[in-house]
Amino acid sequence: MASSNDLIKYITERVVTYMDTPKEERKQVQRPKEPWSVRWFGMIPFSVSLWKEEVVTKKGNKKRRS
Repeated sequence: MASSNDLIKYITERVVTYMDTPKEERKQVQRPKEPWSVRWFGMIPFSVSLWKEEVVTKKGNKKRRS
């Protein structure tokens, strides 16, 4: 682990660069928020929706072939 002096130096550098950048630039750099379902449950809702879509598609294909 880094010593406390290194940590304080790093944090100070980050704060100074943050304060030096104009507000407009900081707004452009921000990432869009991820949906609440992903934030709370990770990739599980996405994988379930893909699985559900695949099951529905397979059921639809079986009816058409018969």
